[in-house]
Amino acid sequence: MTYSIEEFDNAKTQVLKYILYQKRCEQEVRKKFANKIDENMLEDIIEYLKEAGYINDSEYIESKIYNFKTLKNLSIKEITYKLLAKGVNKHELENYIDLNIEELNEYETKSAYNIIQKKIHTQEPQEIKNFLYKKGYKSDNIKRAFEK
Repeated sequence: MTYSIEEFDNAKTQVLKYILYQKRCEQEVRKKFANKIDENMLEDIIEYLKEAGYINDSEYIESKIYNFKTLKNLSIKEITYKLLAKGVNKHELENYIDLNIEELNEYETKSAYNIIQKKIHTQEPQEIKNFLYKKGYKSDNIKRAFEK
């Protein structure tokens, strides 16, 4: 099915508003507009926006991880699950984690430390360790956090 330039521009404007409101990954855009925009047109819009730099999963991953690190106490595993649930490319995510593993381990240790500080007055150390293990924290990072 073909479409007019006007139809393309109107649909592109809708998608652009969605992306500019909050940074989105390609999969989120696909999900949101799957039933609202013709499949071929959506494909063309996504390609256009990727070329223009509005959709970039690598930047999205970096931005989301930065936000998580700034606002939340999460394990690397929790961050990974949250981003995969959003539909980011698994290979790109793993690549980002591999390239930034030292920084992420440091963040995870600090995050575990923050959780320990909150819980230390009401729970036994072993209970806190179990909680952190369940949340996906690496044992080395838990150990380092307790040593602080």
